[in-house]
Amino acid sequence: MAERRSVRPTWSVRSVRARATIGATLVIAVVLVVGAFAFLEILRGSMLGASTRAGESRVEALATQVEAQGPTAIEALDDDLVQLLSSNGDVVAASEEAPDAALPFGDDPQVFSVDDEPVLVLAEELDDGSTLVLGVPVEDDLETLGTVTLLLAVSVPLVVLLVAGITWVVMGRALRPVARITAEVEDITADRLDRRVPVPASGDEIAALAETMNAMLGRLDASASAQRRFVSDASHELRSPLATIRQHAELAQAHPEVTSLRELADVAHDEGLRLQGLVDALLLLARLDEGAPSADEAVDLDDLVFAEAARLRAAGVAVDESGVGAARVHGNPQLLGQLLRNLADNAARHARGRVALGLTERDGRAVLVVDDDGDGIPAAERERVFDRFVRLDDARDRDAGGSGLGLAIVRAVARAAHGDVTIEDAPLGGARFTVRLPAAS
Repeated sequence: MAERRSVRPTWSVRSVRARATIGATLVIAVVLVVGAFAFLEILRGSMLGASTRAGESRVEALATQVEAQGPTAIEALDDDLVQLLSSNGDVVAASEEAPDAALPFGDDPQVFSVDDEPVLVLAEELDDGSTLVLGVPVEDDLETLGTVTLLLAVSVPLVVLLVAGITWVVMGRALRPVARITAEVEDITADRLDRRVPVPASGDEIAALAETMNAMLGRLDASASAQRRFVSDASHELRSPLATIRQHAELAQAHPEVTSLRELADVAHDEGLRLQGLVDALLLLARLDEGAPSADEAVDLDDLVFAEAARLRAAGVAVDESGVGAARVHGNPQLLGQLLRNLADNAARHARGRVALGLTERDGRAVLVVDDDGDGIPAAERERVFDRFVRLDDARDRDAGGSGLGLAIVRAVARAAHGDVTIEDAPLGGARFTVRLPAAS
């Protein structure tokens, strides 16, 4: 006996959870780092910009004061860091806080280190060619930026770790139903299709997936059950004529004086025809189940109905064909002929003495009606009779040559032609089979 091996998926819920967590964490980390750098740049520009605007206003005011009072106006300053430089760069005058050496400066305000302290240096050229240089201390601004940078350096990793933890927990809860579904599906085999996966109460996409899988398992279970019944019934039906032929052959071998060769040949012929009919019906159903393409040509359905009426009348059945009108459909003429023959034979088999055929075309559909005056079909059985090997009267059907496949073929052919067949009570008292097919334009 071959060892049963379980084919496990190449993925797992844990790996999906890990990949989702890593992906979300990386995205959040990139966004936070970029946002932190952008925030620092904006904050730095805002703070230094405020100091620059304040310095520009102060240096312009000092320039006006120097031009009015001379260099002595600078020497009287106590809190400002100011120097007056000659055109050669020499210090002409300086405030008390200013260093002895000339302050470095450029065309635009820049931060320089003066006595190991950061200073924003601005310059204003006077009318006599000298330059007024103002230093604005920005140590407090840079300390604030340093503090913010430290806070961001600590908070960003913490936020990333927090997001990673939350994502891991949330993904674990979200994927927990998937893990249960996966575990259940791995235990479902061909002989355990009655099992169903658990449906979470979340009402989300995972719940919809579980319901869809259960519906699929239900269809597979029904299909497998129907297939098992079909194989069992087909085996029984095929075994019955073979057993009859074998019994008569054994009887003829054991008692040749009792059983004539003629009698044995008749039995073998009748049972052989029955076998051939079963095999032909099974092959036709197999072709229809596989969706085998049928010939798509215009078929005069009324011609087929009249042909079947003539065949039944030749067999001694009273047939009313007064309700047959002209109708044309697209389809396979052989299959449509088989549909009509099966319905006609079924009606003749169950009729007490009268069969009525009708055909009309209305609302773009050809409507075929086959009535009989038999006992009819109970409403509870009207769908079941289209199943394979179903007989409501097994003994009568088998004696009359029925295999229980005729009506199954009728429905399969009708649906292959994009139509359907239904059953209702007939005006004659028996059953009415109504086939509706798209009419040919």
